[in-house]
Amino acid sequence: MKKIAFIPARYAATRFPAKLMQLLGSKTVIRHTYDNTMATGLFDEVWAVTDSEIIFNEIVSNGGKAIMSVKEHESGSDRIAEAAEKIEVDIIVNVQGDEPFVKREPLEKLLKVFDDTTVQVASLMQVLKNEKQIQDPNYVKVAVDKNMNSLMFSRSPIPYQRDKNITPVYYEHIGVYAFKKQALLNFTQWQITPLEAAEKIECLRYLENGIPLKMVVTDYMGIEIDTPEDLQNAIQFL
Repeated sequence: MKKIAFIPARYAATRFPAKLMQLLGSKTVIRHTYDNTMATGLFDEVWAVTDSEIIFNEIVSNGGKAIMSVKEHESGSDRIAEAAEKIEVDIIVNVQGDEPFVKREPLEKLLKVFDDTTVQVASLMQVLKNEKQIQDPNYVKVAVDKNMNSLMFSRSPIPYQRDKNITPVYYEHIGVYAFKKQALLNFTQWQITPLEAAEKIECLRYLENGIPLKMVVTDYMGIEIDTPEDLQNAIQFL
């Protein structure tokens, strides 16, 4: 199977514009993400997919591969689907551009689930223990069934702890996805769904069209850069 990692890289992020071009040590955030994805050795190719000539040049001038988006896109999945449509590939992994501390093990576990030929889409999650993060809508939570298939994604804490004698496990959804190519192309043909529109969580479109995501538990991936505070935390982490 041919496996390619695509890194959607939008310049004008809503909460932190130009975050991917911020310096993190000696390299930009997007360079860390790209280089660390390459360093896993798991992929036949790695491509950054961007709407920005600045990001395009940042990748290409440092020896990487990049594609300029032709259309405007609502989501990262839409952006990489446009790029992947004409590329020969079996399994596509969407590595978020703002995840600079990409590691091999979680991505390897994610790819492994496609040994089950019924799996169409998979993603990563990690256990959340910090109460502030559990209540924070910037942390997307996921509930799963006993086979680790997604039941619901929400910015609200799920499950709701009505019985205070039970301590539920809370999982944070990490925005790293893997798809069979056709599943991703199908996604782009569907209209935005009601839950997706309400929560602003794109993978709900799969659930609302009857396709569960196989969820893989991983250890901490690092720090997702959503805010200037996240960048400072990442600098300290580095």
